[in-house]
Amino acid sequence: MSSEPHPLDVVAPAQIARLVEDVALRKVQLPFVQTLTLGVLAGAFIAFGAMFFTLVITGSELGFGPTRLLGGMAFSLGLVLVIIGGAELFTGNSLIVLGLADGRVSLAQLLRNWGIVYLGNLIGGVATAILVHLSGILDMSGGAVGVTAVAISDAKLALDPLQAFARAILCNVLVCLAVWMCFAAHSVSGKVLVILFPITAFVALGFEHSVANMYMIPVAMLHAGVIDMGPALQNLAVVTAGNVVGGGVLVGLVYWLVYLRAD
Repeated sequence: MSSEPHPLDVVAPAQIARLVEDVALRKVQLPFVQTLTLGVLAGAFIAFGAMFFTLVITGSELGFGPTRLLGGMAFSLGLVLVIIGGAELFTGNSLIVLGLADGRVSLAQLLRNWGIVYLGNLIGGVATAILVHLSGILDMSGGAVGVTAVAISDAKLALDPLQAFARAILCNVLVCLAVWMCFAAHSVSGKVLVILFPITAFVALGFEHSVANMYMIPVAMLHAGVIDMGPALQNLAVVTAGNVVGGGVLVGLVYWLVYLRAD
């Protein structure tokens, strides 16, 4: 009899917690170059999702809700590439907090991983923004795609810090739940499906994702020809902090308390 799990079998949440912890331990032990390279890939992958989102919502006459829904589905491409293709994403790695809480990962290991992955994500996002700018694809539809890209960035930079922080918390709850649920799926199609709904929801609802912003804000600045680092860095700092709280505390730490904490 085959020992392979049936595609319809679902891994129980308690088992997922152990799997996440085991993966966290492997992540923090990866060599520097491998971690950085996988981080660069993740930054580029999320940028692909963001540029697809920008294109899809441009010129839509479906109405606000349906347009956001369709755009969110398009953005899901980013996390699908990260999970299926294999890459290191800062927001998803917030779940390493679970290993820290259980004593299997040290604080130094956690911060090292986050630092290298964050740098890699930033390089990937900004490099992709430069390539998109040079490619001229923002001039599609008579320049309408570029107008959309600038409008998206302007809306992000106009957020009150408290709003951005709250939206970032909510964002990474959904992102980390999508990553968490991928451990329950045995097939590629199953993983894609569990990614689709949470990611579509966070994008449609206008939540804030730090790695997406590493692409969306620079590409808009390049297109507009105005480089203003102050507001961009403030947005990134606030959103990053919110993402850590959302994924690390409200998902990783909560599930540790539920499933792994010793009585």
